[in-house]
Amino acid sequence: MNWIVTIATRAQKPIRRLPEQIKKNLVSVPWRACFSYADEQLPSISLAGAREKEGLTQREVSRLTGIPQRRISEMENGKRPIEKETAKRLGKALNISYEVFL
Repeated sequence: MNWIVTIATRAQKPIRRLPEQIKKNLVSVPWRACFSYADEQLPSISLAGAREKEGLTQREVSRLTGIPQRRISEMENGKRPIEKETAKRLGKALNISYEVFL
């Protein structure tokens, strides 16, 4: 649940906007039903959400991974793709499977 809340907060689409029936009955719904992201946006959003979940700044992630802060910013903003080796370094630093960034 924290992962969804992190992404929702960043995306300005809080969980409280979910239909009342879902909240009332605690029905499990696929996360894609809650958020309308295009597939090409998912790596960027996943990176930003994972970083915020760990409470890290881009600069701190840069120090942990050796990836320049500017490049991390570009990846989070969808201006640069996340390559497999970069995803592995990010995954290790952010305690998450690197596959979410691909």
